[in-house]
Amino acid sequence: MNLADRSTMTAAEFLQWTSELPEGDRYELVAGEPVAMAPERNRHNLVKIDCLLSLRQAIRTARLGCTILGDGATVEIDGSNVYEPDVTVQCGKPIDVDATVASHPTILVEVLSPSTKGVDTSDKLIGYFQLPSVEHYLVIDPVRYAVIHHYRAGDGIGTSLLREGALKLDPPGIELNIVDFFESLKASID
Repeated sequence: MNLADRSTMTAAEFLQWTSELPEGDRYELVAGEPVAMAPERNRHNLVKIDCLLSLRQAIRTARLGCTILGDGATVEIDGSNVYEPDVTVQCGKPIDVDATVASHPTILVEVLSPSTKGVDTSDKLIGYFQLPSVEHYLVIDPVRYAVIHHYRAGDGIGTSLLREGALKLDPPGIELNIVDFFESLKASID
């Protein structure tokens, strides 16, 4: 399918189309339109990797049956929105190792960048919590060294802002140290 021939796509068409793209070409589907993802700055990449490693260690320590995926794993919100979080954690249900979609994500992480800040804090916040499996959405600000933690709270969504200390994510029952998310970035700047 040629992108130039389409004005909009369904999620199914988008997932088929992206499966045929060259390695490294990354897109998200926003309101039915494929949107190319900008190259990441090193700041973004360092924080994303530290966040993934911190989540991985916490899940191992808690001995949980969760799978942690980096970018490249997609989350299908509905028939016209498919996002690619920086980090995805799926607990409870096993992942399909041959798929590109995480079908039941529990924790989703986005590291803010200048080009995605608006979408990450609005459209993705609303979209991710449409999925019943999502318990936590972490928005990481790599400039302010802050974590905005959105979580299910009864019938709504709670939010907390953290710059240090412990972050408890229950479910699935893990604890993380906020400073670990910025370890490589701080070491690169110092």
